[in-house]
Amino acid sequence: MTQFFTADDGARLAFRDEGEGLPLLCLAGLTRNMADFDYVAPHLDRVRMIRMDYRGRGQSDRTGADSYTVPREAKDAVQLLDHLGVENAALLGTSRGGLIGLVLAATAHDRVSGLCLNDVGPVVSRGGLERIFDYVGRNPTARSHAELADKLPANMPGFADVPDGRWLADAQKHYEETADGLRIRYDPALRDAFLAAFDGKDPDLWPLWDATAGLPVAVIRGANSDLLSADTFAEMQRRRPEGIYVEVPGRAHVPWLDEPESLAALREWLSAVRAARPAS
Repeated sequence: MTQFFTADDGARLAFRDEGEGLPLLCLAGLTRNMADFDYVAPHLDRVRMIRMDYRGRGQSDRTGADSYTVPREAKDAVQLLDHLGVENAALLGTSRGGLIGLVLAATAHDRVSGLCLNDVGPVVSRGGLERIFDYVGRNPTARSHAELADKLPANMPGFADVPDGRWLADAQKHYEETADGLRIRYDPALRDAFLAAFDGKDPDLWPLWDATAGLPVAVIRGANSDLLSADTFAEMQRRRPEGIYVEVPGRAHVPWLDEPESLAALREWLSAVRAARPAS
């Protein structure tokens, strides 16, 4: 069931809090919402899955381009944990959510019990960014979920062995079907914020990865990803060799997390997080 809390600037933000066990805060992709984790949720046992719609996405308030930043979204995530009385949580971050997780590892280390990144790292490949530039903030030309589902295989190169019905389910989760065609489920002003964030020299985010020291980490990479390069993936392993690393065949950006390789990595990582948590 969707609930709401109020951030310190008055924004009303949507979240879900389900299950019992290890607190697991799931942070979605840039334009996505809580539905990002619908596919993996049934496969994870003994977790308290907490998800949120970032401001401007899904059912949360639209607060304007200036507030659609990774630092603000990281602050909102901490305030959600505060609202729920959760001292610390394991973080599972898909794409944008992984960048938020890296910021939290560096700025709120004591609130993080582990970090799993889904197809993102300290270097975001320019080719992947340019692909996102093309569509962020824009409604698709398809006029129905079914029409979009038919187009997605050609529009999403690098994916193979996709489960039956998956493209249609994705279209239904992330776009609203209206009499005027499909509409994005987020504030179009996110485009301005995203373009501004990547205007100019790329920031050095390796210190954020280094700040995960002491935390159980895992990285899941789509083997055909254009956002997390093989070189960046290898360097992450070199710096944190004790982490859990997996490439998912037949996936580009991003894996859905219910693939066998993804689930094996997630379960191993969750076991490591539980082992590292102090006994209560």
